[in-house]
Order: sequence, then structure tokens, then C-alpha cells
Amino acid sequence: MTEKNLSVLSNVQERENVLLKNVYGYMSIGLILTALFSYLISQSASAIRFIYSNPFVTVACVVAELALVFFLSARLERMRTRTAQICFIAYSILTGVTLSSVFLVYTGASIAKAFISTALMFCLLTVYANVTKRNIASWSTYLMMGLFGIIIASTINLFFGFKSVDLLISILGIIIFMGLTIYDTKRVVDMNNEYGSQMTEDEFTKIGIIGALNLYLDFLNIFLYLLRLFASSRRD
Repeated sequence: MTEKNLSVLSNVQERENVLLKNVYGYMSIGLILTALFSYLISQSASAIRFIYSNPFVTVACVVAELALVFFLSARLERMRTRTAQICFIAYSILTGVTLSSVFLVYTGASIAKAFISTALMFCLLTVYANVTKRNIASWSTYLMMGLFGIIIASTINLFFGFKSVDLLISILGIIIFMGLTIYDTKRVVDMNNEYGSQMTEDEFTKIGIIGALNLYLDFLNIFLYLLRLFASSRRD
């Protein structure tokens, strides 16, 4: 779509459909890359040994992930579209590397169950976000507080390993990222309503990329917390 064609999309609903199609397209590519690299690495004993027997490699991957997210979020307006796309793809691949242990820790049935449950929940949440007329801007503060809360609780529980606390963290994590899925989807829709007719093609594409990154993270975290919850329930 050229810049000229973008200006033709004066209809808010038409513009929204194109934007959301871009968002979900990028998000799907990211999830496929993550799943593919995660699975391929889990099938290579030498790759697993290299990553997990060397703490420096694991830490480097995590630091690189965080750096890419901060770089993409902070520099999005000034970076070229191609750079933003490369950052998103690189982040998805790195996440696949760090999550390769999922295929070693959990059974295929548990992974499939968690993925299907996440996909169904995600679809319902995004539909709600697209049709609701509620102003949910105020959710941001509470969701961020909840997110920092479970990060702190998870860190502390690493030293104590209380199963009941881990179960509670998983449930709260699912609830928080369900809320973030609604919030992030609604934010994309609201940005289209407010700025859509003024956006250039590059701006339109970059909003799609950052929207995809946010929803990718929401989907992935719901999946991981569900996986932990199902595994915990099975052990009990």
C-alpha cells in the first residue's frame, strides 16, 4: 500500500481493518518464528548444551531481548520501517532460543493444551476489545502495578519455591495479561481513530509493528502462565 493509497482510506472502519490485519499478521509471524526456533533448538542436544550449560549465553540472550524491546519502543518514531521489522523478527527468534527449554520441561500434550486455550482466550479478548465502547485508559496504571507485583513475587519465590504462591502467581499472571490484551488491542483501535487519517504509510506500518509486539508478548505470557498452571494442577 503506497502513501497515496493510505490517504484514500478515509473510512475509519476500513483503516482499522487494514491496521489490525497488519498487527495480527506481524504477530503471527513472530509467534511462528518463536515456536519454530524453540522447537528446532530443543531437538539439538549440542545447541541445548551450549545455551544452558553456559550462563553467559543465556544471560546474553535475555539482555539482547530486553535491549531490542527498549530500542524498538524508544526509537520507533525515528527508525526506518525496515529496521523496525528486523528488530521485531530478531526479538521473535531470540525468544525462541530462550524458550527452547519449554519442549524439554513440558509434554507435547501440555503444550498443545496451553496453546489452544491461549488462542481461544486471545480471540475472545480481542473481539471484546474491538466492540467495547468502554474507556479503558485507566486500566494501564493498575495493570502495570499488577505486572510489577508478579515480577517481584516471582523473583522472591525463586528462593522459597512455595507451590501455592507459584499457583497464585500463575492465576494472577493470566488475569493481568488478559487485561493487557484488551488494553493493547483497544489502544491500536483508538490510535487509528485519533490519528489514522493523518498517518503516512511508514507511520501506519510502524504502529502495526509495535501493536504486534505488545500483543505477541501478551499472547506468549498467557501461554506460559497457562502452561505453568496446567503443570502445577497435574502434579497436585
